[in-house]
Amino acid sequence: MPVRVLGVDPGLTRCGVGVVEGLPGRPCRLVHYEVVTSDADLDLAHRLLALDERLAALVAEHKPESVAVERVFSQHNVRTVMGTAQAGAVAVLAAARAGLPVQMYTPSEVKAAVSGNGQADKAQVTAMVTRILKLEVAPRPADAADALALAICHVWRGGTRERIAAAVRRAR
Repeated sequence: MPVRVLGVDPGLTRCGVGVVEGLPGRPCRLVHYEVVTSDADLDLAHRLLALDERLAALVAEHKPESVAVERVFSQHNVRTVMGTAQAGAVAVLAAARAGLPVQMYTPSEVKAAVSGNGQADKAQVTAMVTRILKLEVAPRPADAADALALAICHVWRGGTRERIAAAVRRAR
């Protein structure tokens, strides 16, 4: 039985979100994708709140069984990495609030999972996401494709294990 995963490519101005269903080693099925945006001129608290509200709505609407979030990696621009980390924390919190397991993946883990190359560029990742999901048109912008790649990575790297563990917990 397929597992449904919500992937989140965190960002404060643009946060990619994608939902897929699938089984390890098989093509996944696209459920939904979008990019949640916020105005850089707004107060940080309101930007984070808006992201939290949208993620909560997406969890309620699409009912994923787990959430995959990109792990923040070191960048030279501290301001960018802080916003990314804050958006990632909001995604983890939204998942925890819904009682969903969360797994974090580095960009190179995601790239390797979907393309076979941990150094793949954005164009290669987008092309592979398009192929894996059997889409006629590539998901745009790149934040959306990255979120879908995260969800695919999680499915293929054992997202179903969490489903079994959750079933065991419910049975207790």
